[in-house]
Amino acid sequence: MDQKAPSKYSLAERLKKVKKTRWIRFSIVALIYIGWTIWLNNYYVLFGLLLLIDIYLTQYIPWGWWKTSKNRTVRTVMEWVDAIVYALVLVYFIFIFIFQNYQIPSSSLEKSMLVGDYLLVSKMSYGPRVPNTPLHFPLAQHTLPILNTKSYIEWPQWAYHRLKGFGKVERNDIVVFNFPAGDTVATKQPNPDYYTLCFYDGREAVNRNKALYGDIIYRPVDRRENYVKRCVGLPGDTFSIVKNDIYIDGVKQPRPKHMQLNYLVKTNGRYLENRDFEKWGISVDDRVPLDISSVNARMNLTSWGITPNPDGSMNPVYELPLTQAMIEEMKKDSSIEQIVEEPGFLGGQTYPLVASNTWTRSDYGPVWIPKKGATLKLTLENLPIYERPIVAYEHNTLQVKDGKIYINGQETDSYTFKMDYYMMLGDNRDKSADSRYWGFVPEDHIVGKPMFVFLSLDKDKGLFSGKIRFNRMFRSVDSLVN
Repeated sequence: MDQKAPSKYSLAERLKKVKKTRWIRFSIVALIYIGWTIWLNNYYVLFGLLLLIDIYLTQYIPWGWWKTSKNRTVRTVMEWVDAIVYALVLVYFIFIFIFQNYQIPSSSLEKSMLVGDYLLVSKMSYGPRVPNTPLHFPLAQHTLPILNTKSYIEWPQWAYHRLKGFGKVERNDIVVFNFPAGDTVATKQPNPDYYTLCFYDGREAVNRNKALYGDIIYRPVDRRENYVKRCVGLPGDTFSIVKNDIYIDGVKQPRPKHMQLNYLVKTNGRYLENRDFEKWGISVDDRVPLDISSVNARMNLTSWGITPNPDGSMNPVYELPLTQAMIEEMKKDSSIEQIVEEPGFLGGQTYPLVASNTWTRSDYGPVWIPKKGATLKLTLENLPIYERPIVAYEHNTLQVKDGKIYINGQETDSYTFKMDYYMMLGDNRDKSADSRYWGFVPEDHIVGKPMFVFLSLDKDKGLFSGKIRFNRMFRSVDSLVN
């Protein structure tokens, strides 16, 4: 059939002119499209078959008009446009429904996942989500580089729906998810999150001071920052941390193989060198010498278990995140005098962000993790823990009047949750912004499961001095973290 079919041709004439090969191609594409529609469970999408029929068969719209153009420049430019559009559409569907790449940006999972690890994240492991914002640029999470504008169009907005996958989130899985507290963002100060800024500086100050905080913007669930952590608490669990050990329903859980905690390390007077840190596997960003110049600093260190010299002076002290294996290696060095676990109260304010909360990063909870269909007895005491899931994630109104709780205008003392929730923590426990600070991860925020590392780059080293970590490439994530 000619690329530019005469408008006088009837439908029957158009179909009669279609080559057998195009019928075969159309049949294959149509079957894939119908199967995809069934998987989506959204049969309105079947209207898209009309577009496929015209592209492959009837061609009322002259899709390939440029191929017959006499202008060589037009043909060349349109060939590139055609190829780019096709590639973007293909990438769009692959990233949404099959897998996407993800780079480890911070040390929150060290030494399990390292800064500079590039991961292939499977969307099929837990079932891909139908996008909340279907109209978006596939290679940008929320902001277009250079242009510094939104990479998505807010309309239309689709409700949360997850397609059938291979399984569900299990305890100790490494999971990629959208940052729950990233719904509202102060553009000039995205870290810490907006709610932490409001807790410390006041909501009115944050909202009004654009010079300091920038514009306050909202992001849909699938356009929020991607985080990666370890799932340590499942829906329906009662979760707690006691002296850095996790308890589920009162049962102590084994520590991850590469779990790190912050330690205070005192030497015999020798200052540690780069070769020492490299030998022990401590990154440049984590090589933190403490100030021992003031009397107050030395008194604090003494109160934390660091022994001063007889004259009251103090040898060099470092704050370092260490695994148990790293501690054993450091003990072999005769210049290391003391290794003391850092007190947990240094962690800052934890979730929920209320003045009465006394939980710390090392002693947290107990807290019940919401489960879909489960009903919780609400009290004024536990309401701060569950207010955000009820209001922000499940879109209800909540008020407290005269000591009574009102949800959607109705007085109540209970709530039935519509989604499952999870607790996500980093293996680098004392240097991880995780569920201890911003709460539960709702199921509609789950992105996928990292499957393997396809590239690993050490930012502290040069190209010819070990920058590429070949020993991590093409290894499964499970083999690296467990």
